[in-house]
This record gives sequence, C-alpha cells and structure tokens, in this order.
Amino acid sequence: MKLLLRMKLLLVMALALMAGSACNRGGPQQTANAAGSPAEPAKSNANPMEIEANESLMQRLKTGEATFAAVGASISVAARLEVDETRMARVGSPVMGRITELDVREGQQVTAGQLLAVVNSTGLSNSQLGYMKALSQEQLAQRAVARAQQLLDAGVIGSAELRRREAELSQATAEVTGTRDELVVLGMSEEAINRVRDTRNIDSNARVLSSRGGTVVKRNVAIGQVINSADTLAEIADLSSLWLVADVPEQIAGTLSTGLDVEAEISAMPGHVIRGKLTFVSAVVNPETRTIRARMDLPNPGQKYKPAMLATMTVKDPTQRRQVIPVSAVVREGNLEHVFVQTGPSHFLLRPVTLGEQYGSQ
Repeated sequence: MKLLLRMKLLLVMALALMAGSACNRGGPQQTANAAGSPAEPAKSNANPMEIEANESLMQRLKTGEATFAAVGASISVAARLEVDETRMARVGSPVMGRITELDVREGQQVTAGQLLAVVNSTGLSNSQLGYMKALSQEQLAQRAVARAQQLLDAGVIGSAELRRREAELSQATAEVTGTRDELVVLGMSEEAINRVRDTRNIDSNARVLSSRGGTVVKRNVAIGQVINSADTLAEIADLSSLWLVADVPEQIAGTLSTGLDVEAEISAMPGHVIRGKLTFVSAVVNPETRTIRARMDLPNPGQKYKPAMLATMTVKDPTQRRQVIPVSAVVREGNLEHVFVQTGPSHFLLRPVTLGEQYGSQ
C-alpha cells in the first residue's frame, strides 16, 4: 500500500488506460469501455486529464477513499551467518614449545577433554624442576623442625630457634603450593603432578585438551611448528545454533529494537524464508562503518546452515499507522505517479501525487 492524502480514488486499471489514451490525443476524442461500447465524445474545451465514463462502465468501476491502517514498516539489509560466540572456544597451548603430535582437523567433531595435540616444552620441564626443588626444601624444613623440637625438649636450645625453623617450614610449604599451582596453569593434571612428586621424573610433554565439545571450525598449526601461549591452536564451536547478523546503516536504524519480527532469505537457499525475532541490537554505532550491529538467533540442529553464508535480513515494525491506498489505484506514466479523483457522478480527473513507501503487494 502507499501513503496518500485523503481523497476518492478509482481502483480499476481499465480507467487508467482510458485516461492515458485521452492524454495522448489531447483534443476531441472518443473512448471505449471494456465491453467495446463508445463513451460519450469529449468536448473540444474539455480538460485532457479528465474523462467521463458512460453508465455501462460506471457499473464496473469501484471507487474508495484513502484510509488509515496499521502497516508494517520494513528495513531490508545484507546479512550473514556467524558462529554464536557464546558457543565457541579458542584452544591454545598453555606453554611455549614445539608441536610433536596433532590430532585435530577442520570439520572434526570433538568432545570436552579430548586430546588435540602434544607440545614438547622446556618451560614445562623447568617448572617441574622448580616443583621438585620446593618439595625437597619442604622435606628438609620438616626434619629441621622435628630436630629442633627434640633439642627444645632436652633443654639444648630455646623456643626462639624452634619458631625460626617453623617459619622456614611455612615458607617451604608455600613454595610447594606455588610451584604446584604453576604446573596446573601450564595444563598438567593432578594425576600427572602427583606422578612427578612420587617418581621425581620430569615430563616435558604438555597435553592440549579440548575445553568444550563441538565442531573444529579452524585449525591454525601444523606438526613441528613452534607455538606459544598467546597462539590459538584451534577454534571449536557448537554449530547447533548460529547468529544471523546484519550491519544496519545508522540512518535507517532508529526504530530497531529487540523483539521485532525478522524474515531472512539465504542466498544459497532460494525461496527458503527464515522467521524469527531480533535478539540483540548494539548500543553503539561503529564509528568506521557508521552502522549498528543487529542479530537474530538461528537454531541449526541439522547444521544445514553454514557460518559465513550470505543472506538478506528484513526487519518488520508493525506499530506504524499510515494513510494508504491500493497499489491498483496508482497510474504510472514515465517517472510520475497519478491517481484518479472523482469530480462528478461520472467524471474522473487524473491527478499527480507523491507517494511514500510500499507495504506488501496489495
């Protein structure tokens, strides 16, 4: 539908065709109705933009007035599918080292805790060595405290010496706790740390485990590559739900809000329409692109939708009330738009108008 000032309108295109014929001749003329019956001849001084319909044609015409109606304003913008960032994890090595084993590839399904890679690291070896030294210092401090207690009981030393050795024991115990926590941060399990404590053997291989289950969407390393703690080894995502994201120009994004209805069509699936609601509208404008980020959650249980697919997103706002007329009432000639206004019982005047947006196809 289209916006228009209130007026009576002719809704049948047959009348529009008659008016076009009358305008082209611009002089005395005779028109025919849909049944072939001649209309009354126009007077020589008649307005070339006005026509008169005979009784037979009047019975077939339908007139009406512009009315107010609730219409759904819509915004259509380019969009794309993205991975839901709340369902994604970037897995990296906790230590710097060289990759000696790699059991991960793009598209692979993994589970939480699954081994992805083994990294040989001298840094991990040094940390284990520090842990073993702290254990040895703690044992020496424990024996020193026990010896001091015996000497105190025998009256050989005073209580101050016992307290000094107890303080040394507390410090040694703290060193053990600190170095053990460091090994945990470096990715060693409690079982592996206890094995180092019991056997006093150093294991320089760090095991990189998956932090969540999902699909490997990207792998960034290869066997033999040196990796540090800031590098991402692989990206793992749960693709059972995606984001449909659009960057809406700020000039047309003023009415965007969460909860608005959304329709989308994916370029790779012609004719397939996705329906949902906006779940996020950014609170800030991107200063570089002058756009506002908006998105819709898209369930993807069968993973038929793929990240990076292109789409068209249409956001609908049904709260607007506008004055409307049917599309069939509009007569287009060149770049101008007209409607017929009834000026008498059987007279109609073709009048140019300025229309607003079109809503729907009616």
